[in-house]
Amino acid sequence: MSLLTTSGLTKSFGHIDIFTGVTFGIARGARFAIVGPNGIGKTTLLRILVGEDEATGGSLTRARSLRIGYLPQEADFQMSGTLWDECVAVFADLLRMQDELHRLEAEMANDHSGESLARYGELQHTFDLRGGYTYQTRIKQVLTGLGFEERDYALTLDKLSGGQRTRAFLARLLLSDPDLLVLDEPTNHLDIQAVEWLEGYLSQWEGAAIIVSHDRYFLDKVATSILEMSRIGIEEYRGNYSHYLQQREERWNRRREVFETEKEKLLKEALYIKKYIAGQNVTQAKGRLRRLSRVIQAIEQIGLEAVLNQKWSETASEVEIATSLLSPDEAERRVRAMQMPNIRPPRLHLSLRTEKRSGELVIRTRGIQVGYPGRLLFSSPDIELRRTECAALIGPNGAGKSTFLKTILGQLEPLAGEVILGASLEIGYFAQAHEGLDPNKSVMDEIDALRPQWLPGQIRDYLGKYLFSGEDVFKKVDMLSGGERGRLALAKLALSDTNLLLLDEPTNHLDIPSQEVLQQVLEDYNGTILLVTHDRYLIDALGTQIWEIEADETRLDMFRGTYSQRREERERLAALQEGVRSLQTSESAKPRRRETSDSTKAERRRLAQMQELENQIAALEATLAELGFLLENPPEDPAKVARLGREYNKIQGEMDEKLAEWEAVSAGASHLTG
Repeated sequence: MSLLTTSGLTKSFGHIDIFTGVTFGIARGARFAIVGPNGIGKTTLLRILVGEDEATGGSLTRARSLRIGYLPQEADFQMSGTLWDECVAVFADLLRMQDELHRLEAEMANDHSGESLARYGELQHTFDLRGGYTYQTRIKQVLTGLGFEERDYALTLDKLSGGQRTRAFLARLLLSDPDLLVLDEPTNHLDIQAVEWLEGYLSQWEGAAIIVSHDRYFLDKVATSILEMSRIGIEEYRGNYSHYLQQREERWNRRREVFETEKEKLLKEALYIKKYIAGQNVTQAKGRLRRLSRVIQAIEQIGLEAVLNQKWSETASEVEIATSLLSPDEAERRVRAMQMPNIRPPRLHLSLRTEKRSGELVIRTRGIQVGYPGRLLFSSPDIELRRTECAALIGPNGAGKSTFLKTILGQLEPLAGEVILGASLEIGYFAQAHEGLDPNKSVMDEIDALRPQWLPGQIRDYLGKYLFSGEDVFKKVDMLSGGERGRLALAKLALSDTNLLLLDEPTNHLDIPSQEVLQQVLEDYNGTILLVTHDRYLIDALGTQIWEIEADETRLDMFRGTYSQRREERERLAALQEGVRSLQTSESAKPRRRETSDSTKAERRRLAQMQELENQIAALEATLAELGFLLENPPEDPAKVARLGREYNKIQGEMDEKLAEWEAVSAGASHLTG
């Protein structure tokens, strides 16, 4: 059964259609991702689905009592207390049940009637089933997963940054456990670790989800269906983002084949009519000409729909249009002039030149420390980047990624060590904040400064490749959106001859079609790339080395391979470390050689402490299970029932403390390979 169904949904502003013909249904457990170019109406569609806007046509049906959780792009999050208070407020029903249980415990101490006992047992069972004894642990798990630390729990709204407010809103949304999650760009304010946590959470999500996101790697991990919005409506593709790419290409190839086949049939028909219109088969030829005239005029009127439906003749017969008989020559001319309609969204036309070859060694560092006077951001082992390689620099916000690029460029001095650049380098730099753009210049002026010999028409043609059309070319830079600034910066970068690209978040504000073009261009680039980005799909496609800044340890780790290989390696090491911990008990009985390494001793002490905590947690879990069974089958003595309830709460509190202690010790454990 569908939780939500749309049929022919349309949204218009005046005479302008934002989208038309949106039809789909979403069942429990489905995770739909909506993709399409900027401005196609994705956010507007989400607002209609959740009831914050109204469609101008079509129908929308929601299941009875459907609970929707909606995360807008910019969450207007209001708090009356602390971050922890806001998350606990989600469980108001459980808190009321908890208060009632405490009241019944006190009542049963003096009242031995069976009615109180029965009420307590029933309420306790419901409280347990709905997570009454685990909701605080759930809150901690969600807040930790989204990047909050325990010291953040006491923060109030005025102490949270904009990104923290959005993450707090998302945490509260996930904890509320709605039937349908509607998420508009949920990864915007998350670092890579938090995004990976959210991927795992949504992959196990039992409800349904509708997600709008430009993060292609995220969609690969989360989506079970892709809904592509275009000017003609919405098309559904089964599977994740990678499956969508493959299916989309297959569909377009089939449509082109259909177009060419149908066009060839029509042309043969036109030539037959020309040959026999004045001969013995004139009656038959005139009948065919009437049908062909109808088909041609129908295709010219709604040719795109005809191509997509793959039934030109049927479409033509159903269309109510005034047809006039064409001459045989005119019929042939119009058939030959037919072109395959292009409904793909406007795309960037980007190319990067590498006319001059660099030396084999492009970047080398020795003993480098990156930061500002009095503030070390990170230190790095000696690194090398060679010609045609791509190094992807990743790490949390504020770790020093942009600072490192400026250090490579010589705009900042390293705190220690040196940066050595190779020979014959022509460097192109794409800054995240687009500092190279003059806010007082127009879009035309920015290109004119680089190509003063170009005529205005040439500049406008060039800017058209970057989706600037009409009056957009006269906009001042300070009036441009983030996406427009990014496209203008790419347009300027493409006019330079480079063999080393330093790219700082080049896909920020780009829609998925533009990201696909940029990825293809960078894959074809013959130079060397140092890439800073949160776009893991781009990293995985381009990266030959992964340089990851560990902000907590102020150091940079190097890995030769792709992002997926790096992730698999980390998961393998985590599993290996878990296996080592599980063997500590048996190993402790064996004679051991004397350890001479202080770091090894400290690591073994941590592992032993974690093992001891795990044993204690397992014992507490067993006790809780036993108490839970007794409370589900309570004794007749009310006083004993009350004691069992208090004991359950006491053991639960102890287990929460042990879990927190285990997490603290685990966070301090070093990597096995360290």
